[in-house]
Amino acid sequence: MDWDDVRLFLAVARSGQLLAASRRLGINHATLGRRMTALEHALGTRLLVRRTNGCELTAEGEVYFAAAERMEAEMLAAQAATGQIDTSVAGTVRLGAPDGFGVSFLAARLGRLMQQHPQLKVQLVPVPRSFSLSQREADVAITIERPEQGRLISSKLTDYTLGLYASRAHVKTHGMPGGLEDLRHHPRIGYVEDLIFSPSLNFTGEVMRDWDAMLEVSSAIGQTEAVRSGAGIGILHDYIARQYPELVRILPDVVIRRAYWTTYHESSRDLMRIKTLVRYLNDIVHEERHIFL
Repeated sequence: MDWDDVRLFLAVARSGQLLAASRRLGINHATLGRRMTALEHALGTRLLVRRTNGCELTAEGEVYFAAAERMEAEMLAAQAATGQIDTSVAGTVRLGAPDGFGVSFLAARLGRLMQQHPQLKVQLVPVPRSFSLSQREADVAITIERPEQGRLISSKLTDYTLGLYASRAHVKTHGMPGGLEDLRHHPRIGYVEDLIFSPSLNFTGEVMRDWDAMLEVSSAIGQTEAVRSGAGIGILHDYIARQYPELVRILPDVVIRRAYWTTYHESSRDLMRIKTLVRYLNDIVHEERHIFL
């Protein structure tokens, strides 16, 4: 079995598209398709169901995918043990992060990493509602919960807090709430409930039994902008809201605590670009840990 074919198959299986995989691998789309066909012929079974909008693994493909990941992990371990693993910080790393953390914190701080490592390319992408780390939709992911399944390595990046905020214009018009019951007399902003993909995002349940938002926005940045506009009171990330002097902290005793976790696949643990990015994330968060709590 040619290891290069296994490597190509892993890229296709993880991306779910031949075209996307070919771009990440830097090879021709048609060439990759032929290599997959040749691999299937060599194994005597069909691994992929190819469609116009992507491809899916067959039952046999799922079995082969699990075996291929074990092969990849063993290959990386062998390279590390013999000192042959690539020690250069180069190539592309895709970093998935929640929109609040990715846009408000990471985007402005990744440039320094690029200056330190000119051959490294980082792709910062939002973590969607249905996000599969096992299929490597990102090389490194910042998650709001520690994954419990899969061959993943996770470590807590930081705790952070959220609180109630309103704009100064809103307070001037509607007054300052004196307690939680007073919130019922103010328009409220929250998430689109049926798009909440994790119980950790159900902040309102920790504040009021029936939040009943008048305006629902499915992103942390969008909610912040809505509150800034004077549309109502919302539960915002403190490290984001503190950037805007026009926002006022409401009922400061109401504090919600959450955590961010750094997660990546165990087969990537010895890749220098992964190790470098993870170390950099830990460093920049540690440097500014005061803003999160």
